[in-house]
Amino acid sequence: MRIVFMGTPEFSVPALEALIAAGHEIVCVYTQPPRPAGRGKKERPSPVQRAAEAVGIAVRHPVSLRNDAAQAEFAALGADVVVVVAYGLILPQAVLDAPRFGCLNIHASLLPRWRGAAPIHRAIMAGDSETGVCIMQMEAGLDTGPVLRRAAVAIGAEETTGDLHDRLSVLGASEVVVALAELADLEPVAQAEEGVTYAVKIDKAEARIDWARPATELVRHIHGLSPFPGAWCRAGDVRMKILRASLADGAGAPGQVLSGARIACGDGALELVEVQLEGRRAQPVEAALRGFDLPERLD
Repeated sequence: MRIVFMGTPEFSVPALEALIAAGHEIVCVYTQPPRPAGRGKKERPSPVQRAAEAVGIAVRHPVSLRNDAAQAEFAALGADVVVVVAYGLILPQAVLDAPRFGCLNIHASLLPRWRGAAPIHRAIMAGDSETGVCIMQMEAGLDTGPVLRRAAVAIGAEETTGDLHDRLSVLGASEVVVALAELADLEPVAQAEEGVTYAVKIDKAEARIDWARPATELVRHIHGLSPFPGAWCRAGDVRMKILRASLADGAGAPGQVLSGARIACGDGALELVEVQLEGRRAQPVEAALRGFDLPERLD
């Protein structure tokens, strides 16, 4: 099939690679424009742009698709179908209608749960036992379209957003290849009206750890925000990100360091597993705390 691929972050790359490997013709890739990054703030192309250019696929990164010129340029590609994976722009109706088979989106949740921007983070933070991917026929609403395929996976008790992100990225890539192969025979299934939840974009203000919360909630909070933006607290004068933790026995005042790397919470306690001290790389807690003593209380 003649495919226009739309995606931006690392999550999208396996789908692009899988479509190429399946023999589809990727006539163009749309992605977000290069952004300043790193200490030098040099403009850096997106992971999808780098992957596309490495195999000689044309890349476009318009700042909007709402003007007539951009829509005419898109329509001229003559795509059979568009595959969208974490692109970052809303597609106007003219774009949704242009391809012969419409636009398919790989969404990292079991719709209608966790529509929106941060489904992986929110599923872990909420303590969901399972999630998955849906191949959805796109329409004007936010993740409201009918579902062509869905695949569920269990969420591990110690799994972080980074871990689950990588699993769902690969799963979504394989599911969209199957969906395209079976497209003529697939019956779109409307999403249920019950059980709709929205995965609002992660705000960095959420990342500060409130030790008065129960340990079970805080472990989910820590894992849901790992590796980015990273849940954090202050250890004396040092800002410390906590990237992995586990439930532990113990009780005390919220934030109190009980022994070793066990920290009292509003209810119960947790054990630090992986942390990142300010100005250092992420490390297992044993390595990170060599030469650094935790204060009596974390704030």
